[in-house]
This record gives sequence, structure tokens and C-alpha cells, in this order.
Amino acid sequence: MARCRGSAELIELHSFGDRVLVHNKVLLTDLSYEQLVSWATDQGEPPFRARQVFEWIYRSLVFDFTSMTNLPLSFRQKLVDLAIIQSLVPLDTLTSANGLTTKTLLRLGDSETIETVLMRYEGRQTVCVSSQVGCALGCPFCATGQSGFKRNLSTGEVVDQVLYYARLLKVRDEAVTNVVFMGMGEPLANYDETWRAIQILNDPRGFGLGARRFTVSSVGWVPGIRRLTQEKLAVGLAVSLHAADNALRDRLVPVNRRYPISELIAACREYAKSTGRRVSFEYALIQDINDDLEQARELGHLLRGLLCHVNLIPLNPTEGCDYCPSSREHVLAFRRVLNRMGIASTVRLARGIDIQAGCGQLRSRRRESP
Repeated sequence: MARCRGSAELIELHSFGDRVLVHNKVLLTDLSYEQLVSWATDQGEPPFRARQVFEWIYRSLVFDFTSMTNLPLSFRQKLVDLAIIQSLVPLDTLTSANGLTTKTLLRLGDSETIETVLMRYEGRQTVCVSSQVGCALGCPFCATGQSGFKRNLSTGEVVDQVLYYARLLKVRDEAVTNVVFMGMGEPLANYDETWRAIQILNDPRGFGLGARRFTVSSVGWVPGIRRLTQEKLAVGLAVSLHAADNALRDRLVPVNRRYPISELIAACREYAKSTGRRVSFEYALIQDINDDLEQARELGHLLRGLLCHVNLIPLNPTEGCDYCPSSREHVLAFRRVLNRMGIASTVRLARGIDIQAGCGQLRSRRRESP
């Protein structure tokens, strides 16, 4: 029998009233195509029925079994009795004034909450997903890090975030074009579930999102970067660096005490060499902390010869954090130093500040509300 990680007890909160239904059902988005075939045959169905269900979920974006009209009524009833497709319930949604960024707070089956963000660019619709409930790595300027760690997400809980926005976009004749693992949590610390989610969303029999449409962001979880380097699917890698020396990075990104900069950059160089893909380095510029020109020069020396790009992002301030974003003058001066040293860089404006789109902010606000 196929091992179904989603078969634990789930709480499904329906949109009508406060009714809570407790189920002991399989979350189908936890299953790969092959696992779904195995599960369907265990139910006495031929393998092609699994293909039909897979297509309904990932191509037609249907989450109502009764709408899967090419399935026999007996199998549809069996699905209703034994399985669920979506594990998430929207609790709160905010859209930025310019309409380009939408953040949704989603409730999981155990009543924990996560955030997922849709970001619109010209010709692109990017979904930013969470990989954990909270985060254990404790970066002091991150609202998620300040809230602590609860648990890892399952494969299906990650996949469902993408499908949630894919269904909303479909109504407008639009589609998800990119998925970034830049939401709550450290995806490489939840490696197996994160990678299975990528494989399911990449599967050409279903959602079919190309490998180059995925970017996995990490604060520097070196073992995960090394594993990512060995995978057949060459997904993108973004590293939250924020400092060029260990003393400062120890303060800003505490995991640096475990995996210092020398180990991190070595892993990034190996990734770039093995995959042929450049590494994106995220650098949040914090006033009077990491934004002086000496830091820029040190960063330039650190990254010299590495296939990479630096995204310079004025800090998105969070409640309870005393750090402030660098001024535009400091940001541009920092960039000029990098460019003179041959390091490609872009100034990225923080998006969705008016809707608390920074990681963990909406969740924290909801938890603090009476």
C-alpha cells in the first residue's frame, strides 16, 4: 500500500458559518503521480483513473470531486469519503493599493496559520509560498523569525498554496508563471517536503511548471544547498546574505554561527558550477548596520568570480524591530561600489509594505488581535 503522509487526521473548516468537520482522509496533493496511481489501485480502480484525477487537480484546478465528470459515480463517492484536495482555508486577504501584491493568511488543518503572497509583474504572476509554520532560525528583523517555530509543512500544504492562487488567477484567464519559496520558514530545513512539492508542480502530466520557474530561498542552510546542487531539476537558488563578514552576519542571520560565510559561499560556488545557474543574493540594507561603503567593498571581494546577482532591498520594517531601512542615497552608493567591482546588482523596492507583505507580518498581526 502506498504511504500517504496526508492521511493523518485533518480539520477542514468550511466557508459557511463556524462549522468544523474532522476528517481522517488522504490529502491528494501530498501524493506524487506515482503515489496517486498506487493509492487508486489500492481502492480497486484502474491506473488511468489516477491520471484523470491528477489532471482534474493540476490542469483543470478542480477541488470538488463531484465535478470530475469523467469519473464513475462510485469512484467519485469513494473520493468524497476517503480523500480531500485542499487543506487550506483563507482567513484574511489584503491587496496593495497598486493592486500588484496580494497576501492571504491561510488556516491549516490543525488551525495553525501561514501566509502566501501573489506578486504581479509585467507578464508574470509569482506565488511566494511558505514552507514552515514559523521559523526556528531567528533572524532579528524578520517577523516570522520573531514568532518562533511550530512545525514543517507537508508536501500538500505547500502545493495547495500554489493551487489556491492558480484557481483565482484562472478566473481572470491568467496563470501562475513562477513559484518562489520565500515565505515563512527555511525551505531547505524542510527539504524533503519542499522538493516533493516542486516535483509535483513540475510534473508535465499535471501543473507542468518548468524547473527554471522555481526559486528556492535560503538563509544559508548549507547541507540543503549541497543537496539542491545534486538534483536533476536545476531550480533557482536565492541566498539571504545581508552581511559580508561573520561577526555582523552572526548578528543578522544567526544560522551563520553554524554555517559561516566561507562554507556558504563555497556551497554557492559549487551550485553555480554544477547547474550553470547564477545565485541570487538578497541583501537587506539596514541603516547604520550593513550599508556603509566598506561593507559594499567587502561584499564585492567576497563574491568576485562567482556567477551571481545581488538584489539590494531596503529593509521592510517590522513591529518590534528597531532596525530602519537605508536611505535611497545609501542604497545607490552601495550599488555603485558593487558595479565598479564587476558585481551585477539591482535595487529592488520592497513590495506590499502597505499590506504588511513582509514575511510573517500578517500572521503576527492576526495573532495579536483580540
